[in-house]
Amino acid sequence: MSTSPAPSADALEELAAQEARLVLPRFTYEDAWTLGTVLAELARERRAPVAIDVRRGAQQLFHCALPGSSADNDAWIDRKRRVVERYGVSSLLVGTRFRVKGTTFEESSRLDPDRFAAHGGSFPIAVAGVGVVGAVTVSGLPQIEDHALVVLGLERLLESYGSQGA
Repeated sequence: MSTSPAPSADALEELAAQEARLVLPRFTYEDAWTLGTVLAELARERRAPVAIDVRRGAQQLFHCALPGSSADNDAWIDRKRRVVERYGVSSLLVGTRFRVKGTTFEESSRLDPDRFAAHGGSFPIAVAGVGVVGAVTVSGLPQIEDHALVVLGLERLLESYGSQGA
């Protein structure tokens, strides 16, 4: 955990606003492929040593491991994704909520830290009129950068819907 000051309510608002904004009109197998490949290209451009995972429900629709990543990143993906599945919001938002309260997820959630990690990098895949249908997760960078990469990938996917006439 970093030694930076505790996050503020503004950080919570910003994270919640991202989730409200990044709601998809649909989420198909093709959309999962597009999201995964967009994230892989963004990571390759940055030479980011990450693993990327896209799921709808329990089904893994996309997985990619780039040079420098390891099986540890897959374990982090699973732990961060479980937080999204349990809380229905991004893993960074969950962790930030605990930090704003002056504690940590590990100290106060009562969940097994070997199975759950409220570190940035996993984001709910939400569909308008439906709700959360899956999760997209990146692991390999500092948690804020993992989160930012996922957000950028979802923004690019949303832009592609506009160009396709979603």
